[in-house]
Amino acid sequence: MATLTYAVALLGLFMAGLAQAQDAKPVKLNTTADHSKFKELQGQFNSGPEVTKACLSCHTEAAGQIHRTKHWTWEYVNPKTQQVLGKKHVLNNFCISVASNEAACNSCHIGYGWKDATFDFSSETNVDCLVCHDTTGNYKKPSGLAGNVVTKEMEFPPQSGKILKAIDLSKISQKVGKSSRDTCGTCHFNGGGGDGVKHGDMDSSLAAPDKELDVHMDATGLDFTCATCHKTSSHDVAGSRYAPTAKDAKGVHLRGASGNGNPATCVSCHGNTPHKGNARMNQHATKLACQTCHIPEFARGSIPTKMNWDWSTAGKRDAEGKQITLKDAKGHITYESRKGDFRLEEKVKPTYIWFNGQVNYTLKTDKLDLSAPVARINTLGGSPDDGKSLIWPIKRFGGKQPYDTVNMTLLTPHTAGNDDTGYWKNLEWNKAIEAGVKVSGMPYSGKFDFVRTQMDWPITHMVAPKEKALGCVDCHARGGRLDGLPGIYMPAGHATALLDKLGWGLATLVLMAVSGHGLLRLMSRNKLTGAAK
Repeated sequence: MATLTYAVALLGLFMAGLAQAQDAKPVKLNTTADHSKFKELQGQFNSGPEVTKACLSCHTEAAGQIHRTKHWTWEYVNPKTQQVLGKKHVLNNFCISVASNEAACNSCHIGYGWKDATFDFSSETNVDCLVCHDTTGNYKKPSGLAGNVVTKEMEFPPQSGKILKAIDLSKISQKVGKSSRDTCGTCHFNGGGGDGVKHGDMDSSLAAPDKELDVHMDATGLDFTCATCHKTSSHDVAGSRYAPTAKDAKGVHLRGASGNGNPATCVSCHGNTPHKGNARMNQHATKLACQTCHIPEFARGSIPTKMNWDWSTAGKRDAEGKQITLKDAKGHITYESRKGDFRLEEKVKPTYIWFNGQVNYTLKTDKLDLSAPVARINTLGGSPDDGKSLIWPIKRFGGKQPYDTVNMTLLTPHTAGNDDTGYWKNLEWNKAIEAGVKVSGMPYSGKFDFVRTQMDWPITHMVAPKEKALGCVDCHARGGRLDGLPGIYMPAGHATALLDKLGWGLATLVLMAVSGHGLLRLMSRNKLTGAAK
């Protein structure tokens, strides 16, 4: 009886607790703070820095942390080569250079107001918190405003008739949250001036991909955000295009372990022997980057990537003297007067190279060697016998861009300005080059031409399901994907005439011997049968 009474009492307590839980106020389970309840964010904001000032009243160390990151400085000193890199310094073969084009390029900077060399990198309120933490999808930083936002409706460019709508910073700031594929993608999907232009394996199709496009980011599956792999410490995002980890020997990361390497590698989760019970496949992993087999194609999300950008054809006008734009059957731009010709591709098979993580850049002070087939904007180091390299898939981006024919250096034209020297406005190369090199601090002889250039980008996103990974025949066949790559031997792909003759000769001899043996057996059998009769 006592036991029954005790059980009834416990049941009563449980029901009472359940009722209290049901009556409790609803809570947000994905955050520890509801920012809409903070008085500091409930007023009107007339600029981005005003929002940041309010954020810093609680997040007191955030701006100081941001100041120490590559996302803020756009600068990186390679510890091995001592090259001073980062977006602030390097050249490329798509938009060419940030110098003199800051007002346009820096709409993707995580700060406000970087329009020229006077920008204050030490200012805490110049840090843009919302660009990474917006969850509304309404936060915009229009190109041409040096990373500033529009809080009052305005015409831009001036006298263009184009109206920029204001955004409500108060509403946006009250709904901040963790970074997402959308916030990262705002810039990284659109690098190089458009959706999918630069990387090839990053475009807006990754905002909500299915499993076929990316097995990790699958919006209805694992649903990884960028930060799932690119883990952040003190606002410093893991991963680098300037010093990437080509071969991760650290193995699976352990929480709290001091020897952990780059958390953005495949190995940091899957280890160096990822194929359970398949020693042969794991042996392949000692020479092949995971991406080589598991990203069979890039630009797979129905958004083409630019594979070539030819600035030398820019400048054409129609019969009325106006700039022209040409599009392909799918509506993608293939020519613009202000930019030249583009070659776009979808479902691109990567180029394969040996890569050890070392990247050397051709900087604005480096002399060009015109005897080479192309001028390499960057060179990915690696060889089959250095013990540090793996075979990697890359996007090989081609271009044709201006260079100084006397000084033999690449040039930094002023392209994006809405002024008399901006090439996009007036299509005058000499004016644009003179204005650009003045800002970048380079001499200019007054004579220019165009040189073919090449830039390589390691492919790491758009990981296909394992069922869609490359198979044996993709490589182990004549004309296979790795055909011509030095330092490897493919039994079916590296045949020679002499070996072919020897092989076929041996096969013929074996066939003759077997046939002769069979014939002798048959004749002997017939003799024995005849004798028996």
